[in-house]
Amino acid sequence: MITHPALAGIGPLMDGTGSNLDEFVTEAMLLVGAIVLYAGVRRVRGSGYPGMPVAVAWGLLPVSVALVVGAFVVPSVYLRPKIASVRPASTAKIHILMPIPDQRVAGPTMEVRLGLEGGRVSTITTTQLQPNVGHIHLSIDGSLVSMTYGLQQRVLVNGLARGDHTLEAEFVASDHGPFNPRVTASKTFVKVAA
Repeated sequence: MITHPALAGIGPLMDGTGSNLDEFVTEAMLLVGAIVLYAGVRRVRGSGYPGMPVAVAWGLLPVSVALVVGAFVVPSVYLRPKIASVRPASTAKIHILMPIPDQRVAGPTMEVRLGLEGGRVSTITTTQLQPNVGHIHLSIDGSLVSMTYGLQQRVLVNGLARGDHTLEAEFVASDHGPFNPRVTASKTFVKVAA
């Protein structure tokens, strides 16, 4: 899976499995919104879709905005499970195997390999929490860049400035909320020219 730091905070990012309904709905609404916007703009400019009334084309523009906004609101309100207020404890331990401490990263992506002791990564998002079953969240400099179900992936680092950065991996419960206490590991890496 490849994600980008600029997308942090927008919502969950595809993990490559396509298994989450909320991720599918977000991507589908964004795609439909882009298509509707394209058709509306082309007709308003007079460069396409001559059979479409111009008034309909103007109406498509706010529809496309509503679809894009809805792509982030609908899944978070209706499809994602609520995070339980009482957090379970976990005896699991997470380790960052790669990058190694102070590793120099020159390309647009960085390989991340993790180790997990005493825990199991699950592809299921649920509110039926188990103390040693969950998902992996990756953050760079405190910004979430990936929610994944695997222990190995590539993340985009192209948008990062040169210099020291901190990668944090967190093993979270199956509802994407943290364990109490949190199960985390971090490593510093050095971003050099792309």
